[in-house]
Amino acid sequence: MSTTNKQNLARNKINVSSQQYLDIAEIKENTVIMRDGTLRAVILISSINFALKSEDEQNAIISAYVSFLNNIDFPLQIVIQSRELNIDGYIKSLQEKGKVQTNELLKMQTNEYIQYINELISMSKIMNKRFYIVIPYNPMSDKQKKFFSRVLDVLKPATLIKMKEEKFRRRRLELTRRIDNAIGGLNSIGLNAVELDTQGLIELYYNCYNPSTSANQKLADVDELRLSGN
Repeated sequence: MSTTNKQNLARNKINVSSQQYLDIAEIKENTVIMRDGTLRAVILISSINFALKSEDEQNAIISAYVSFLNNIDFPLQIVIQSRELNIDGYIKSLQEKGKVQTNELLKMQTNEYIQYINELISMSKIMNKRFYIVIPYNPMSDKQKKFFSRVLDVLKPATLIKMKEEKFRRRRLELTRRIDNAIGGLNSIGLNAVELDTQGLIELYYNCYNPSTSANQKLADVDELRLSGN
């Protein structure tokens, strides 16, 4: 066996073994399905500069936050993610504008601004913070099936698949209720909140598990990857 083939086999073994440790079974229809059958939804939230608010505004925000927590009857997780800001797209757009600029003075100023931005980035890393709320749904586990029930499931796989889809719909409906409740409470605090769709969830978890790779290798659209819930 050649050295290249050995390296490929070793790499494949590493990939398979690492995937076994992931708790995520599937991502579809704006929902993360865990291996244990529980569901997750992720809400992206805007931020506010609390320190710049007046005392009355700060008290109002605190009061609204307390009310938000008191109205929540389910667990949730608040996640703050810090990532190095990627402004390649911004730099590229400036370069394109500089090329089509007819005014020589503005063209020169655009190029100088691009150079300034590149030097600023090279001297220090610019970090970007994002705020998320993870909302879970953990249904009660089914009772252990009897022997004949398990035999019937084996003989009727199509029915089993249909039941799994129906079960997902019921659980997703309850998860949607929690999402709406959380977004309404966050809006009362003055925060903008939006639920991540399937594409956003895939990119979020891909960036979390592959921080170095994701900086250089971008994911294609979810429709191109054929990973949508349709």
